[in-house]
Amino acid sequence: MNRLSFILGIIVIASTILLTSCSPKINESLTNKYIIYPSPPDTARIQHLKSYSTSADITPKKSAFVKSVIGEEKEISIIKPYGLFLRNGKIYVCDVALGGGLEIIDLKNEKLSYFFPQGEHKLKLPLNCYVDTENNLFVVDIALQKVIVYNQDGNYITTFGKKESVKPTDVFIANNKIWVVDFGNNRVNIYNKKTFEYEDYFPKLENGEEGFLYKPTNIFVTKDKIYVSDMGHGNVKVYSLNGSYIKTIGQYGNTIGSFVRPKGVAVDREDNLYVVDASFENVQIFNEKGQLLLFFGGHYVSKGDMWLPTKVSIDYDNLKYFEKYVDPKYNLKYLIIVANQYGPEKISVYGRVEPK
Repeated sequence: MNRLSFILGIIVIASTILLTSCSPKINESLTNKYIIYPSPPDTARIQHLKSYSTSADITPKKSAFVKSVIGEEKEISIIKPYGLFLRNGKIYVCDVALGGGLEIIDLKNEKLSYFFPQGEHKLKLPLNCYVDTENNLFVVDIALQKVIVYNQDGNYITTFGKKESVKPTDVFIANNKIWVVDFGNNRVNIYNKKTFEYEDYFPKLENGEEGFLYKPTNIFVTKDKIYVSDMGHGNVKVYSLNGSYIKTIGQYGNTIGSFVRPKGVAVDREDNLYVVDASFENVQIFNEKGQLLLFFGGHYVSKGDMWLPTKVSIDYDNLKYFEKYVDPKYNLKYLIIVANQYGPEKISVYGRVEPK
């Protein structure tokens, strides 16, 4: 049985509650330390760990003596993040208000920096990104209508996708393929990972047919399924790796298990689906059967809440940077990172936790 499934019964009982209300949590003002979801007497499943908005949120404070010697360092800010990706201790953030650049949160070296490609390969409006296992950075630029690839040193490698894409919005790499969501063409384009050549697209359906995508925004690919958020239909559609439609999760509406503006999607190793809704300003979690298990976040009031969230990402490999923030009664299983376009917490990191 899925480890989150017990929460389903609670949510079914509360099915008349609108998602526009804040999800249950322990407020920091009450505990003075930990923010968890759901609230007691239920066992905590999600804990808010850390947020980043400026370089001051990651760079250690310097003593008065050090400041007198080297001077004050200029604080830099994350302005309006949209997409993000965490790999090898670095959170890459696509910022739509930065003017053609990304922010990089370096967890290992505790610093925040800007990445601005120059020359003919500079960016205009980066929306989402992905970093592969070779540390190559794939950036979807919706204004340039293409994907631009840079190596780990920030040097240009190649560009692809302009011929096939009208409004590319997201990119994912899996199974030796590159999957690019095309908001304008209502489809997902597929490219060869080695050659960057265009291969195919899906779904090959007409408007009105089950499985048709109407304004898709984000994608996540597992070992056997593809999840695509469909903002036009207010749901998430699931496909096989060959692009065949399988099922739909959620529907347009303002009740539990529904969406208004679904955007970022991510799937954990237990096949639980995480979906950002920019209108409800929360993240909803569904099991592999499409049943709602839990939601967290809510309209921003205090830490842990969200303000126009856009992207959610799951990471199992960088726990060491956040274990110090975890309630000692719990073990940290994986990280859940959410981008907020507004508010004091632009990048929020949560943890999926379980009792020790």
